[in-house]
Amino acid sequence: MIVEIEPNPNCPAVDTRVFHDLEPPRRVACVRLEREAGTTAWYEVTGWTQTGAPCPAWLRKVDDSGEGVAWLLTGGDAGLRLRPASHPCVWQLDDPSQWGEPLLIIGDLADVSCEPVSDQET
Repeated sequence: MIVEIEPNPNCPAVDTRVFHDLEPPRRVACVRLEREAGTTAWYEVTGWTQTGAPCPAWLRKVDDSGEGVAWLLTGGDAGLRLRPASHPCVWQLDDPSQWGEPLLIIGDLADVSCEPVSDQET
């Protein structure tokens, strides 16, 4: 798996990174992250394209030479877009509750969901 994200309005660029797939990808709807120290929450996630449209977000078990075995979360050619699960709204770049990431490396499979997750389940 090769990931390279060109500069775009959604997220910072990422130089070419190479991962070795260990399992087939699966579609992901939510991810649990710690954005503030000591506080985790569920966030909806989608892939994002250079044309400014959402697309699927994919999770792959990978062998990352720097991290060992991990879970790689990728989206479109413009990375991933995230928003609080408690704040469903239209995916758009100018919403301050949303943000972009080029990719995420997840250490625990329990921190991803293929179905939307409410904040009450955190």
